[in-house]
Amino acid sequence: MARFLIILLAGVSIAKSPQAGGLVRYEDSRVSMACTYAIAVYGDDVQPLREAVNAAFDEVDRIDRLMSHYKPDSPLSRLNRTAARQPVKVEPELFDFIVECLRYSAASEGAFDITVGPLMKAWGFFAGEGRLPAPDELAAAHRAVGHQHVILNADERTIHFDRAGVELDLGGIAKGYAVDRAAVVLKQRGIASALISAGGSTIYAMGAPPDQDGWEVEIQDPADHAKIAATLRLKNRALSVSGGYEKFFEHQGVRYSHVMDPRSGRPVEGILGVAVVSESGLAGDALDNVFYVQGMEWSRRSWQKFPVFEIIFFLPEGGGSSKMIRWSGDSLRR
Repeated sequence: MARFLIILLAGVSIAKSPQAGGLVRYEDSRVSMACTYAIAVYGDDVQPLREAVNAAFDEVDRIDRLMSHYKPDSPLSRLNRTAARQPVKVEPELFDFIVECLRYSAASEGAFDITVGPLMKAWGFFAGEGRLPAPDELAAAHRAVGHQHVILNADERTIHFDRAGVELDLGGIAKGYAVDRAAVVLKQRGIASALISAGGSTIYAMGAPPDQDGWEVEIQDPADHAKIAATLRLKNRALSVSGGYEKFFEHQGVRYSHVMDPRSGRPVEGILGVAVVSESGLAGDALDNVFYVQGMEWSRRSWQKFPVFEIIFFLPEGGGSSKMIRWSGDSLRR
Protein backbone atom coordinates (compact mmCIF):
# COMPACT_ATOMS: atom_id res chain seq x y z
CA MET A 1 0.00 0.00 0.00
CA ALA A 2 1.34 3.42 -0.97
CA ARG A 3 1.70 5.57 2.13
CA PHE A 4 2.85 9.08 2.83
CA LEU A 5 3.73 10.20 6.34
CA ILE A 6 3.45 13.86 7.22
CA ILE A 7 5.62 14.78 10.16
CA LEU A 8 3.41 17.70 10.97
CA LEU A 9 5.42 20.81 10.12
CA ALA A 10 8.67 18.98 10.70
CA GLY A 11 9.51 16.73 7.77
CA VAL A 12 8.51 14.08 5.29
CA SER A 13 9.06 10.39 4.68
CA ILE A 14 7.85 8.46 1.65
CA ALA A 15 7.82 4.69 2.08
CA LYS A 16 9.69 2.63 -0.48
CA SER A 17 7.55 0.45 -2.69
CA PRO A 18 8.29 -2.19 -5.37
CA GLN A 19 6.66 -2.25 -8.79
CA ALA A 20 2.87 -2.16 -8.50
CA GLY A 21 0.31 -2.97 -11.14
CA GLY A 22 3.00 -3.15 -13.82
CA LEU A 23 4.15 0.40 -13.02
CA VAL A 24 7.46 1.60 -11.62
CA ARG A 25 7.58 3.87 -8.57
CA TYR A 26 10.24 6.59 -8.57
CA GLU A 27 10.87 9.14 -5.82
CA ASP A 28 13.36 11.89 -5.11
CA SER A 29 13.79 15.03 -3.04
CA ARG A 30 15.50 18.40 -3.31
CA VAL A 31 16.02 21.26 -0.87
CA SER A 32 14.40 24.47 -2.10
CA MET A 33 12.58 27.42 -0.54
CA ALA A 34 14.19 26.55 2.82
CA CYS A 35 12.56 23.11 3.02
CA THR A 36 12.76 19.66 1.46
CA TYR A 37 10.48 19.04 -1.49
CA ALA A 38 9.72 15.36 -2.03
CA ILE A 39 7.99 13.78 -5.02
CA ALA A 40 6.86 10.20 -5.61
CA VAL A 41 5.52 9.18 -9.03
CA TYR A 42 4.36 6.06 -10.88
CA GLY A 43 4.94 5.32 -14.54
CA ASP A 44 6.17 2.85 -17.12
CA ASP A 45 9.91 3.60 -17.09
CA VAL A 46 12.35 5.07 -14.60
CA GLN A 47 14.20 7.45 -16.93
CA PRO A 48 11.22 9.59 -18.04
CA LEU A 49 9.99 9.57 -14.45
CA ARG A 50 13.37 10.87 -13.28
CA GLU A 51 13.35 13.58 -15.94
CA ALA A 52 9.80 14.63 -15.04
CA VAL A 53 10.60 14.85 -11.34
CA ASN A 54 13.76 16.88 -11.98
CA ALA A 55 11.77 19.24 -14.20
CA ALA A 56 9.22 19.65 -11.39
CA PHE A 57 12.00 20.47 -8.92
CA ASP A 58 13.44 22.98 -11.40
CA GLU A 59 10.04 24.67 -11.48
CA VAL A 60 10.06 24.91 -7.67
CA ASP A 61 13.51 26.52 -7.85
CA ARG A 62 12.17 29.01 -10.42
CA ILE A 63 9.35 30.01 -8.09
CA ASP A 64 11.90 30.46 -5.31
CA ARG A 65 13.98 32.80 -7.48
CA LEU A 66 10.85 34.78 -8.30
CA MET A 67 9.25 35.05 -4.86
CA SER A 68 12.01 34.77 -2.27
CA HIS A 69 12.44 37.74 0.06
CA TYR A 70 15.75 36.26 1.24
CA LYS A 71 17.39 36.53 -2.19
CA PRO A 72 18.30 40.22 -2.67
CA ASP A 73 18.13 39.98 -6.47
CA SER A 74 14.67 38.37 -6.63
CA PRO A 75 11.80 40.35 -8.21
CA LEU A 76 10.01 40.30 -4.83
CA SER A 77 13.03 41.73 -3.01
CA ARG A 78 13.38 44.48 -5.62
CA LEU A 79 9.68 45.27 -5.16
CA ASN A 80 10.07 45.48 -1.38
CA ARG A 81 13.03 47.86 -1.67
CA THR A 82 11.32 50.29 -4.04
CA ALA A 83 7.51 50.17 -3.81
CA ALA A 84 7.20 52.58 -0.84
CA ARG A 85 8.94 55.27 -2.91
CA GLN A 86 7.27 54.72 -6.26
CA PRO A 87 5.03 52.24 -8.13
CA VAL A 88 6.97 49.22 -9.36
CA LYS A 89 6.09 47.37 -12.55
CA VAL A 90 5.86 43.66 -11.78
CA GLU A 91 6.01 40.72 -14.15
CA PRO A 92 2.62 39.08 -14.83
CA GLU A 93 3.04 35.89 -12.79
CA LEU A 94 4.14 37.69 -9.64
CA PHE A 95 1.50 40.40 -10.04
CA ASP A 96 -1.30 37.84 -10.48
CA PHE A 97 -0.04 35.88 -7.48
CA ILE A 98 -0.06 38.96 -5.25
CA VAL A 99 -3.57 39.78 -6.48
CA GLU A 100 -4.68 36.30 -5.37
CA CYS A 101 -3.02 36.76 -1.98
CA LEU A 102 -4.85 40.03 -1.44
CA ARG A 103 -8.11 38.36 -2.43
CA TYR A 104 -7.61 35.89 0.44
CA SER A 105 -6.83 38.81 2.74
CA ALA A 106 -10.11 40.50 1.90
CA ALA A 107 -12.18 37.29 2.09
CA SER A 108 -10.64 36.37 5.45
CA GLU A 109 -11.27 39.82 6.94
CA GLY A 110 -7.53 40.36 7.29
CA ALA A 111 -6.65 37.06 8.98
CA PHE A 112 -4.33 36.18 6.09
CA ASP A 113 -1.91 38.95 5.23
CA ILE A 114 1.33 38.88 3.23
CA THR A 115 2.48 42.13 4.90
CA VAL A 116 2.85 40.43 8.31
CA GLY A 117 6.66 40.34 8.08
CA PRO A 118 7.37 43.36 10.36
CA LEU A 119 5.38 41.69 13.15
CA MET A 120 7.31 38.45 12.73
CA LYS A 121 10.54 40.42 13.07
CA ALA A 122 9.30 42.37 16.10
CA TRP A 123 8.36 39.13 17.88
CA GLY A 124 11.74 37.59 17.00
CA PHE A 125 10.38 34.81 14.78
CA PHE A 126 11.96 35.95 11.52
CA ALA A 127 15.42 34.67 12.36
CA GLY A 128 15.15 33.31 15.89
CA GLU A 129 12.97 31.51 18.39
CA GLY A 130 10.94 34.49 19.50
CA ARG A 131 10.99 37.23 22.12
CA LEU A 132 8.58 39.69 23.73
CA PRO A 133 8.81 43.03 21.89
CA ALA A 134 8.77 46.39 23.60
CA PRO A 135 5.41 48.22 23.23
CA ASP A 136 6.81 50.99 21.02
CA GLU A 137 8.59 48.47 18.79
CA LEU A 138 5.41 46.45 18.41
CA ALA A 139 3.36 49.55 17.63
CA ALA A 140 5.82 50.64 14.94
CA ALA A 141 5.76 47.20 13.33
CA HIS A 142 1.98 47.05 13.45
CA ARG A 143 1.67 50.35 11.60
CA ALA A 144 3.46 48.77 8.63
CA VAL A 145 1.12 45.77 8.48
CA GLY A 146 -2.13 45.54 6.55
CA HIS A 147 -3.06 44.43 3.05
CA GLN A 148 -4.78 47.80 2.51
CA HIS A 149 -1.31 49.37 2.25
CA VAL A 150 -0.64 47.47 -0.99
CA ILE A 151 -1.93 49.53 -3.93
CA LEU A 152 -2.40 47.70 -7.23
CA ASN A 153 -2.71 49.16 -10.71
CA ALA A 154 -3.93 46.34 -12.94
CA ASP A 155 -3.72 48.42 -16.15
CA GLU A 156 -0.07 49.31 -15.60
CA ARG A 157 0.69 46.11 -13.63
CA THR A 158 2.36 48.12 -10.89
CA ILE A 159 2.42 47.78 -7.11
CA HIS A 160 2.91 50.63 -4.66
CA PHE A 161 3.07 50.70 -0.85
CA ASP A 162 1.32 53.68 0.70
CA ARG A 163 3.76 53.96 3.61
CA ALA A 164 7.36 53.23 4.49
CA GLY A 165 8.12 49.94 6.25
CA VAL A 166 5.59 47.86 4.33
CA GLU A 167 7.02 44.71 2.80
CA LEU A 168 5.65 41.51 1.28
CA ASP A 169 6.55 38.08 2.63
CA LEU A 170 5.16 35.30 0.44
CA GLY A 171 6.78 32.47 2.41
CA GLY A 172 3.47 31.39 3.95
CA ILE A 173 1.85 30.70 0.59
CA ALA A 174 4.55 30.46 -2.10
CA LYS A 175 5.41 26.88 -1.12
CA GLY A 176 1.87 25.77 -1.86
CA TYR A 177 1.95 27.58 -5.19
CA ALA A 178 5.24 25.85 -6.01
CA VAL A 179 3.59 22.49 -5.25
CA ASP A 180 0.81 23.37 -7.70
CA ARG A 181 3.32 24.39 -10.36
CA ALA A 182 5.25 21.14 -9.86
CA ALA A 183 1.99 19.25 -10.44
CA VAL A 184 1.43 21.15 -13.69
CA VAL A 185 4.91 20.18 -14.92
CA LEU A 186 4.36 16.51 -14.05
CA LYS A 187 1.01 16.48 -15.86
CA GLN A 188 2.58 18.09 -18.92
CA ARG A 189 5.05 15.18 -18.98
CA GLY A 190 2.31 12.58 -18.85
CA ILE A 191 2.44 11.70 -15.15
CA ALA A 192 -0.98 10.66 -13.83
CA SER A 193 -0.08 9.51 -10.31
CA ALA A 194 2.14 11.59 -8.03
CA LEU A 195 2.49 12.87 -4.50
CA ILE A 196 4.25 16.21 -4.04
CA SER A 197 5.32 17.58 -0.66
CA ALA A 198 6.72 20.92 0.44
CA GLY A 199 8.49 20.13 3.67
CA GLY A 200 5.57 18.12 4.98
CA SER A 201 3.43 21.22 5.54
CA THR A 202 1.70 21.20 2.14
CA ILE A 203 1.19 18.26 -0.19
CA TYR A 204 -0.75 17.64 -3.38
CA ALA A 205 -2.00 14.21 -4.40
CA MET A 206 -2.31 13.68 -8.16
CA GLY A 207 -4.46 10.74 -9.07
CA ALA A 208 -3.86 7.62 -6.99
CA PRO A 209 -1.28 4.84 -6.66
CA PRO A 210 -1.90 1.64 -8.65
CA ASP A 211 -4.96 -0.29 -7.43
CA GLN A 212 -5.74 2.37 -4.80
CA ASP A 213 -8.49 4.96 -4.59
CA GLY A 214 -6.14 7.64 -3.25
CA TRP A 215 -2.86 8.40 -1.50
CA GLU A 216 -2.94 7.51 2.17
CA VAL A 217 -1.73 10.37 4.34
CA GLU A 218 -1.20 10.32 8.10
CA ILE A 219 -1.08 13.44 10.26
CA GLN A 220 0.75 13.22 13.53
CA ASP A 221 -0.71 14.44 16.79
CA PRO A 222 0.82 17.89 17.38
CA ALA A 223 0.97 17.22 21.14
CA ASP A 224 2.55 13.76 20.81
CA HIS A 225 4.56 12.98 17.69
CA ALA A 226 4.49 9.28 18.52
CA LYS A 227 0.75 9.22 17.77
CA ILE A 228 -1.14 9.42 14.49
CA ALA A 229 -4.05 11.82 14.93
CA ALA A 230 -5.79 11.37 11.57
CA THR A 231 -5.54 9.31 8.40
CA LEU A 232 -6.81 10.68 5.12
CA ARG A 233 -7.04 9.34 1.57
CA LEU A 234 -6.40 12.04 -1.01
CA LYS A 235 -6.96 12.11 -4.76
CA ASN A 236 -6.53 15.34 -6.71
CA ARG A 237 -6.58 17.23 -3.44
CA ALA A 238 -4.12 19.26 -1.38
CA LEU A 239 -3.48 18.99 2.35
CA SER A 240 -1.90 21.87 4.26
CA VAL A 241 -1.11 22.12 7.96
CA SER A 242 -0.24 25.01 10.25
CA GLY A 243 0.89 24.63 13.84
CA GLY A 244 1.83 27.00 16.62
CA TYR A 245 3.81 24.27 18.38
CA GLU A 246 6.50 24.37 15.68
CA LYS A 247 8.06 27.63 16.85
CA PHE A 248 7.20 29.36 20.09
CA PHE A 249 8.59 30.81 23.30
CA GLU A 250 7.25 31.19 26.84
CA HIS A 251 7.27 34.29 28.99
CA GLN A 252 5.90 34.39 32.53
CA GLY A 253 3.93 31.23 31.94
CA VAL A 254 2.36 32.35 28.66
CA ARG A 255 3.18 30.57 25.40
CA TYR A 256 3.58 32.76 22.30
CA SER A 257 3.59 30.97 18.93
CA HIS A 258 4.82 32.17 15.54
CA VAL A 259 1.28 32.12 14.06
CA MET A 260 0.42 35.80 14.05
CA ASP A 261 -2.90 37.62 13.92
CA PRO A 262 -2.09 40.57 11.63
CA ARG A 263 -5.02 42.58 12.99
CA SER A 264 -4.08 42.48 16.66
CA GLY A 265 -0.35 42.29 16.08
CA ARG A 266 -0.09 39.39 18.52
CA PRO A 267 0.38 35.61 18.27
CA VAL A 268 -2.77 33.48 18.20
CA GLU A 269 -3.49 31.59 21.42
CA GLY A 270 -5.58 28.52 22.22
CA ILE A 271 -4.95 26.43 19.08
CA LEU A 272 -2.24 23.83 18.48
CA GLY A 273 -2.76 23.30 14.77
CA VAL A 274 -5.08 23.32 11.78
CA ALA A 275 -5.14 21.00 8.77
CA VAL A 276 -7.10 21.80 5.61
CA VAL A 277 -7.98 19.67 2.59
CA SER A 278 -8.53 21.95 -0.40
CA GLU A 279 -8.38 22.06 -4.16
CA SER A 280 -4.81 23.36 -4.45
CA GLY A 281 -1.62 23.92 -2.52
CA LEU A 282 -2.00 27.68 -2.83
CA ALA A 283 -5.51 27.58 -1.35
CA GLY A 284 -4.42 25.23 1.43
CA ASP A 285 -1.43 27.38 2.40
CA ALA A 286 -3.70 30.40 2.75
CA LEU A 287 -6.61 28.64 4.42
CA ASP A 288 -4.77 26.76 7.16
CA ASN A 289 -3.59 30.17 8.31
CA VAL A 290 -7.01 31.81 7.85
CA PHE A 291 -8.83 29.20 9.93
CA TYR A 292 -6.07 29.14 12.56
CA VAL A 293 -6.24 32.90 13.07
CA GLN A 294 -10.02 33.22 12.84
CA GLY A 295 -10.78 30.24 15.08
CA MET A 296 -13.47 27.61 15.05
CA GLU A 297 -16.66 29.67 15.21
CA TRP A 298 -15.76 31.93 12.31
CA SER A 299 -14.39 28.98 10.29
CA ARG A 300 -17.56 26.95 10.71
CA ARG A 301 -19.65 29.97 9.73
CA SER A 302 -17.53 31.14 6.79
CA TRP A 303 -15.83 28.07 5.25
CA GLN A 304 -18.20 28.06 2.24
CA LYS A 305 -16.47 31.18 0.89
CA PHE A 306 -13.39 29.08 0.19
CA PRO A 307 -12.40 25.97 -1.85
CA VAL A 308 -12.17 23.68 1.20
CA PHE A 309 -13.31 20.07 1.62
CA GLU A 310 -12.18 19.29 5.17
CA ILE A 311 -10.96 21.19 8.23
CA ILE A 312 -9.23 19.66 11.25
CA PHE A 313 -8.60 21.68 14.42
CA PHE A 314 -6.18 20.53 17.11
CA LEU A 315 -6.91 22.14 20.47
CA PRO A 316 -4.83 21.91 23.66
CA GLU A 317 -6.10 19.79 26.55
CA GLY A 318 -4.76 19.22 30.02
CA GLY A 319 -1.69 17.12 30.59
CA GLY A 320 -0.03 18.13 27.36
CA SER A 321 -2.53 16.30 25.15
CA SER A 322 -4.63 17.57 22.24
CA LYS A 323 -8.26 17.38 21.18
CA MET A 324 -9.11 16.92 17.50
CA ILE A 325 -12.23 18.39 15.91
CA ARG A 326 -12.74 17.28 12.33
CA TRP A 327 -15.28 18.68 9.87
CA SER A 328 -15.83 17.25 6.40
CA GLY A 329 -18.58 16.65 3.87
CA ASP A 330 -22.05 17.04 5.31
CA SER A 331 -20.73 18.09 8.72
CA LEU A 332 -19.43 21.30 7.12
CA ARG A 333 -22.83 21.96 5.60
CA ARG A 334 -24.92 21.58 8.74
